[in-house]
Amino acid sequence: MKEKIVQTAGRDALGKFAPEFAHFNDDVLFGENWNNGDIDLKTRCLITVVALMAQGITDNSIKYHISNAKAHGVSQKEMAAAITHVAFYAGWPKAWAVFRLAQEVYSEPITKLGEKDKYQNTIFFPIGEPNPYGKFFVGQSYLAPLSTDQVPLFNVTFEPGCRNNWHIHHAKAFGGQMLVCVGGRGYYCEWGKEPVELLPGKVINIPANVKHWHGAAPNSWFSHLAIEVAGEDASTEWCEPVADDVIAHHRSLENSRLLVSKISRINIQKDKIIRE
Repeated sequence: MKEKIVQTAGRDALGKFAPEFAHFNDDVLFGENWNNGDIDLKTRCLITVVALMAQGITDNSIKYHISNAKAHGVSQKEMAAAITHVAFYAGWPKAWAVFRLAQEVYSEPITKLGEKDKYQNTIFFPIGEPNPYGKFFVGQSYLAPLSTDQVPLFNVTFEPGCRNNWHIHHAKAFGGQMLVCVGGRGYYCEWGKEPVELLPGKVINIPANVKHWHGAAPNSWFSHLAIEVAGEDASTEWCEPVADDVIAHHRSLENSRLLVSKISRINIQKDKIIRE
């Protein structure tokens, strides 16, 4: 699961005074550049510390980036080695100044993130609190109300393997529900049909009066926005949990997908070796 870097410091500090600068800071520098996967985050953090040190910047900005480097796996030995190396090129006094800040950062204990917090860092919308409709789910789910005015909008998050029961959104006319997938990987399944894989950006239009379920893949967290479509005499009927044989079939499809993916990676590696 790739962590997504999200920055709001520009808008928080300069959103009104310099909105264009805030946009470049939050959306371009930290939005596009920091989330470019060509360089891993650990390396990118270390490069940033080196660049700031070379310029002689020893304020809170470099301390923030030292902390960020620590959080993304740069060890104390690696940080000390990097600062020492750069000292020969950028200057000894700069190294002394940065070492003082690095000592402060690395003397602070590392707070280990739980799986929920790690996943939260990959999605834009909040995970929310334990789902009050949890009795209709197998596994742990969470609900975050995003808007209760005009069109009700909720972010629903499923822990790996969690799914809701079969259910039906009844309506005499119109009605139904829309799912907008925003994180992780999951599945949607209508009665009598095969599950449909859900990835970020996928939109599912659920007609009224169709029996269905949705939830996370066995090895992935999953989130979707839930949008209730207004209908005549609309109501939701919660039915039985999804049967074990349906889930077993679902897991079989999952294992097949993983096997195909593994074989594909092996073939790519073989082709690379042959070309070299």
